[in-house]
Amino acid sequence: MRYWLMKSEPGCFSIDDLKALPESTSPWDGVRNYQARNFMRDDMKVGDRVLFYHSNCDEPGVAGVAEIASEPYADFTAFDPANRHYDPKSVPEKPVWMMVDVKFIDKFDRVVSLKEIKADDRLSGMELVKKGSRLSVQPVSEKEYGTILRMAGYNEKN
Repeated sequence: MRYWLMKSEPGCFSIDDLKALPESTSPWDGVRNYQARNFMRDDMKVGDRVLFYHSNCDEPGVAGVAEIASEPYADFTAFDPANRHYDPKSVPEKPVWMMVDVKFIDKFDRVVSLKEIKADDRLSGMELVKKGSRLSVQPVSEKEYGTILRMAGYNEKN
């Protein structure tokens, strides 16, 4: 099993939005960074755990846990000229962008803030805290994943 941090703006798609969907599952679409796409395409597997991160909000931080629920597949939003994620270079016959389905596992009682994460020496190597890092999909070590769960006071049941 691998571990990931996936960022979403809660004003667009929050952990509560994910939970409210049928089967609490949604495609993770709109990733338009090649490195993030490569992580999804090449490394994500069904059952991998995800730290669901709220970005670009009053209190950015990890809001809960999800899991990868599908193998990677073509991001169909890239094919639709009416979609804000449209990319004319991506076509169904040769897709440029990929996505996976993500399933809600649980929401933390409180957000583990970016400020807390940056202040914790055990997390100093996380991609998230590196200067200039803006990846919306990034790997997390098992140790980093566990540290954030403990910071949230969360006991993973699965």
